[in-house]
Amino acid sequence: MARETSKSSTSARRSGAGKAPGRKAGTLTGSTAGAPAAKPGTGTPPAVKSPAGAPAAPEPVVVAAASPVVAAPALNKKELVGLAVERSGVKKKDAKPVVEAVLALLGEAVAGGRELNLKPFGKLRINRSQERSNGKVFVCKLRQPAVTKNAAVENSGEAGNSSKDPLAEAASDG
Repeated sequence: MARETSKSSTSARRSGAGKAPGRKAGTLTGSTAGAPAAKPGTGTPPAVKSPAGAPAAPEPVVVAAASPVVAAPALNKKELVGLAVERSGVKKKDAKPVVEAVLALLGEAVAGGRELNLKPFGKLRINRSQERSNGKVFVCKLRQPAVTKNAAVENSGEAGNSSKDPLAEAASDG
């Protein structure tokens, strides 16, 4: 099984000619070969190191699969209309067609491949889409701006300035 080796470093590595004489593959190095044996009755075995001098591999740890965390149930159209009525102060019969129209427009824009840039909602970009038998699947990226203390104060101030009556008062002529 002996092969002739050339003086190049690559062939020396392949043939094993670069190893120290008298050392067999898989034996312990000199630093760990002379390690003292465990004393009888102590119950702890001596530390064993791998041939390369590295510490022994740690015990494997079983990690549970990560499951997505859902903070709240999905928002449906009925709840959205109710929240819009509560926040805006308009009647439900007036708010429902507007919410439905806005949802239809948003759906058409996404189906057309358009990006959405709606300030309080955020910026929605479509990464990819795929046609399926039951509809079209979109993979989107939504970036929402960070909520700062000033933005929260501004939004609460706007709610205080708006009136329940959407009509403006007539200007006086005098």
